[in-house]
Amino acid sequence: MNDVGDIKSRLVEQARAEGFVSARICRPWDVPEVPERLRAFLDAGHHGQMGWMADRVNWRENPAALWPEARSVIMLAESYTPDENPMSVVGLPDRAAISVYARGKDYHDLVKKRLKRLARWLIAEAGDETQVKVFVDTAPVPEKALGQAAGLGWQGKHTNLLSRDWGNWAFLGSVFTTLELPIDPAEPDHCGSCKACLTACPTDAFPAPYQLDARRCISYLTIEHKGPIDEELRGKLGNRIYGCDDCLAACPWNKFAVEASDIRYAAREGTVAPPLAELAQLDDADFRARFSGSPIKRIGRDRFVRNVLYAIGNSGDPGLLSDAQRLCEDPDPTVADAARWAVMRLQE
Repeated sequence: MNDVGDIKSRLVEQARAEGFVSARICRPWDVPEVPERLRAFLDAGHHGQMGWMADRVNWRENPAALWPEARSVIMLAESYTPDENPMSVVGLPDRAAISVYARGKDYHDLVKKRLKRLARWLIAEAGDETQVKVFVDTAPVPEKALGQAAGLGWQGKHTNLLSRDWGNWAFLGSVFTTLELPIDPAEPDHCGSCKACLTACPTDAFPAPYQLDARRCISYLTIEHKGPIDEELRGKLGNRIYGCDDCLAACPWNKFAVEASDIRYAAREGTVAPPLAELAQLDDADFRARFSGSPIKRIGRDRFVRNVLYAIGNSGDPGLLSDAQRLCEDPDPTVADAARWAVMRLQE
């Protein structure tokens, strides 16, 4: 077997060749703070309808329990930095704001393929006895905590991972392996007294620095939350119909953001400031066709149009009244409720 130190240095080079902006290593058990933080988050009910966070909590709070044979975790970051200011669309009330990460091809597919190629490379270099498992966002893995433990960056006050080298526009992935590789030092916190991300949140979703109440987070509300959104929060959504970039865009460390390496993360046609009137017309077939291969597709037409109607209600544009009125009797009761709310707002 090759020297593990040599394997690690070449692994980092290979990761960069694959398009990752950074690759660092920790042990699966290097996140002792996770259980207490996760339990407090769940006990406060801050996970909202995301029951899957409470399920399999023993794995989510302890990566070593997820795969006991693993001896190293290779944490990787892949940049998706936008080409333009993502906040510019927020000032266009008759247009829709879609989160930067969802404007291109589904990152799950792209990142996982890179992880698998890197994992196969590692097996080829270290020997067939080396075992690997790859994860990207869909398994009970505390990726942000592991990212900080491995030295990728640190969890900022907005709870997302950020770095002095690449800002906070990055997807995270991990390769668990039975190979014992040299570890990297954890990254200390560099937020200091800055509160830019906290004050940027339209819904006050941060009860305290480093704490998120998902029930007030626009990303959660527009993507994960099923059924009607509380009326107190609808007006604060503005024109954000899928996700929210406000806290990420506010981070001053983005002055070091790295350009996205994969052109497929670039916004596809119809995802940058699309007209609300156009999106309100989508039926199920149109929705599926328009967002094929996009992460947006997973929320379905009804939840998507619900969000569009909240944005129409917030637009103040009487020209959109007919679009809302047409959906007041939609077969989906949540869509119909959102349409009636939009009509009421516009008539006011």
